[in-house]
Amino acid sequence: MLCYGCHLPVVGKMERVNNQYGTNFSIAQTSYFIIFGLHLNCGWFRFKKTIQIKTENRMNKKKLIKTFVLAGLIVSCNTSNKTESTAVSPTKRDTKSTNKTPVELDKNLVEIDSDEARIATALMAAPAESREGCTVIGYNMAGEFVTLKEGTNAYICIADNPNQEGFNAACYHKSLEPFMARGRELKAEGKSATDIFDIREKEAKAGTLDMGKPGSTLHVYYGPSTLYDPETYEVNEAKYRYVVYIPWATSESTGLPEKPYASNHPWIMNPGTHRAHIMISPLAEEQE
Repeated sequence: MLCYGCHLPVVGKMERVNNQYGTNFSIAQTSYFIIFGLHLNCGWFRFKKTIQIKTENRMNKKKLIKTFVLAGLIVSCNTSNKTESTAVSPTKRDTKSTNKTPVELDKNLVEIDSDEARIATALMAAPAESREGCTVIGYNMAGEFVTLKEGTNAYICIADNPNQEGFNAACYHKSLEPFMARGRELKAEGKSATDIFDIREKEAKAGTLDMGKPGSTLHVYYGPSTLYDPETYEVNEAKYRYVVYIPWATSESTGLPEKPYASNHPWIMNPGTHRAHIMISPLAEEQE
C-alpha cells in the first residue's frame, strides 16, 4: 500500500534486522517506524505550510487595508483641494448692477434703512457729474415729506418712498418743479391719476401752471429690490428710464411713433397734451 503524503511502498516481509544499537527488530517493524517518521515529517511540513499561508494571507490583508487607506487619503485630499478652490475662487459677476440675479447677489448688499442711505440711492438717479450738487427731497424714515439735502445746481432728486414696494427714485431739472409739485399736491388731496391729469391739463392751457423749459428731462432709477451696495450706492437690479418733456408736441411735429417699436427706442407718449413727452425705456432683460 502507499503512505498518504510520501507515496512510499510498505515492506511486508517479517525479516528481522539489527539496528545500530543492537536492538532486534523485524523488517516490518522497522518499516512501520520509518513510515511513522515520514508521517510525522509530512505532518510537520503541512503544518508549517499552513502557518506560512496564513501568515501570507494576513500580510496580504494588511497590504490591502493599507492600499484602501492610502486611496481614501488621496481621494480626501483631492476633494479638500477642490473645495478650497471653489471657496477661494471669486464668483464671476457682471460689473453692471442691472444684470445681477438673486443667485449673484453680493453679500455686502443691505437694506435702504436710513435717511442717509435714501439720499445716496436717490442721487444715483442724477447724471454722475451732477450728483454732488443735487437737492434731494422726499419722505424720510418718519414718513414726512421733507428736504433731505440742500443742493447748489439745477437738479432735484426725489428719494424712494419707504412705504411703497420696490425702489423708485427720480431726478429732474428744476424748471419742472412747479409741474411736479402740483402733482404731489393733488395726490395728497386724494385725487386719482385721471383727475390729476385733467386738472393740470386745464391749468397748463390757462397758463397758470408752469410746465418748465421744453426738453427738460426726468431721470427715473427704479427696480424691484430695496437692497443696495453701501460702497457704490447702486440699488440691486435697478434700471434707468428717461422722460423728456415737450408739452403739446405730436408724432407729426417730432417724427416719433406713438408706440414703442423696440425696447430702448424713443417714442412719444401723451401726444398733443401738456404732458407730451419722449419716453426712452431700458432694454428688455433678455436683450441686455
